Amino acid sequence: MGGAAAIDFTSGVPRPGDLNVSWIHGSESAKHNTDPDIQVHAYDEHTFVLRQNMAVNYEAPFMFLLFGNARAVLIDTGATASAEFFPLRRVVDGLIDTWLAAHPREGYGLLVLHTHPHGDHVAGDAQFADRPGTLVVDAEQRSAWEFFGFEDDDGGRASDADRRAQVDLGGRLLQCWPSPGHHSAAVTFYDPYTGILLTGDTVYPGRLYIHDWPAFVDTINRLIRFCATHPVSHVLGCHIEMSRDPGVDYPIYTTYQPGEPPLQLSVDQLWELRRAIDEAGGRPGRHVFPGFVLCLDGP
Repeated sequence: MGGAAAIDFTSGVPRPGDLNVSWIHGSESAKHNTDPDIQVHAYDEHTFVLRQNMAVNYEAPFMFLLFGNARAVLIDTGATASAEFFPLRRVVDGLIDTWLAAHPREGYGLLVLHTHPHGDHVAGDAQFADRPGTLVVDAEQRSAWEFFGFEDDDGGRASDADRRAQVDLGGRLLQCWPSPGHHSAAVTFYDPYTGILLTGDTVYPGRLYIHDWPAFVDTINRLIRFCATHPVSHVLGCHIEMSRDPGVDYPIYTTYQPGEPPLQLSVDQLWELRRAIDEAGGRPGRHVFPGFVLCLDGP
């Protein structure tokens, strides 16, 4: 690290940061769009939340950049491949340069990981393929499981064991585990420094698309067990699709969502989801609840 003083990411944790932010939420028309291609919000000095502009892609996914002493991690790369329309690498490089100016390090690396392999979470990967000092881990299950060290003798089902891995950013240790249900290769990340639980498309204020009901139930049960023994400041997924009106979601392909609720959910809302699971009972279809919609595949 070139003799730079190490940042303490373990004492007095978790250290909740700032989520008092007005997220960009699209425009009434493309002509009226004045939002940046990527909104950057500093949760704290070492943690950033990014959101893609809805005018670039209606999914408007969130991405997360976390700094450690030895390297940073970018979790998810958004829904658009083109650096011209979605300059993710330029934005991330700028954030890293600014952070390194305040915390000088030599040989500082970047790790690119994913919550799951759907296209709106991996499209920007190629922007980092030739970046020096960068490891891009493919989001597909075989590659991701090999990197994390998850055993895969049963297809990655979370119900067989409480498997957990660690990703070391240099004094900042992320905990990670398989979280199938929405996708067989889904991963949950927990950051002890902030207390943030990153749940990808498994849990967020929107339509929860469930393609494997038993695995999804196991995953939610595991999240609740984890929260019972670890301090969780916020549950952060990767989208906002609900409105502030209970049970009302914005239709798919919407590019203007002026009445969004906050991105962050609480542990109590995880329990609301668990009760909703019991009510839905695994029946295929759309099950509407105040803060989310369960969308279950048929048999």
